[in-house]
Amino acid sequence: MTVSVFIDGGHGTTGLQIRERLADRSEISLLLLDDAQRKDAAARRDALHSADIAILCLPDDAAREAVALLEGSNTRVIDASTAHRTALDWTFGFPEWEPGHGDTIATSHYVANPGCYAQTFIALTHPLIQAGILDRDANVTVNATSGYSGGGKAMIAEFEGDEPATAFRNYALTLAHKHLPEMQRHSGLASQPLFSPSVANIYSGMLVEIPLPPAALRAGTTEDEIRSVLTEHYAVGQSISVLNASETAALDVVTIERCAGTDRMEIIVFANPQAGYFRLCAVLDNLGKGAAGAAVQNLNLMAGLGEFSGLRT
Repeated sequence: MTVSVFIDGGHGTTGLQIRERLADRSEISLLLLDDAQRKDAAARRDALHSADIAILCLPDDAAREAVALLEGSNTRVIDASTAHRTALDWTFGFPEWEPGHGDTIATSHYVANPGCYAQTFIALTHPLIQAGILDRDANVTVNATSGYSGGGKAMIAEFEGDEPATAFRNYALTLAHKHLPEMQRHSGLASQPLFSPSVANIYSGMLVEIPLPPAALRAGTTEDEIRSVLTEHYAVGQSISVLNASETAALDVVTIERCAGTDRMEIIVFANPQAGYFRLCAVLDNLGKGAAGAAVQNLNLMAGLGEFSGLRT
């Protein structure tokens, strides 16, 4: 038995990455529209209604319109936009979020794919808040840098155009990035973090860092405690791993390219025991585990297939 899948917005950056991961899988039947059909509302609606699972790789408003078009159908939905990530009637599509959450995704009708920045932030903070190590009332800051493919076709054209692009730049200077609501909701923090995102002149890759001073943590917290909580939380599965103490000690630097081209995330805990400061790092590919890889992992769960089938873990 095959599972029919329609990628609405399949010619965008994330959509093409998802198609690449599904193209050679015999258990997946991709419903494809030619250029003329993609602009035909009736053909698009028919494809949405014909699919077992639709993956929406669209701007927020277009994603909402697609969900409205699906009204009355049995098609299950994975939305890769920001539109539904904090909606109460949608399941947050981060299987590793909590124990058993993959089972919840498997039976859900509506699944909201997490944002790339948000997923890494949540991966670093949520287990520590649950364990009582990180104070949910703490004022948390997060610094993050992504490859330019995260900005879609317009930013790709800018960085790959004839005029040389800058090596590095920050943005979201109004401190109101669209990922903030899901970062707060799904981490468990009482307030939104102070988020400082940047983009580097590299196609894909992402490095997210959270500095934690003693005031944000339970008194007496150690490096081993933090690493142990994170390691135990991500012990099941193969897309997120936590470097052990010896692997961490061997590092002189952490590069943004470390997990580029993969569908995995690596977590690294650095510490200064004398000062009581910690530096949590997460590395992934913004198009992999941060977008297309996450969508395919959710698709696998919803379709009853191997969770990591077709992924580069």
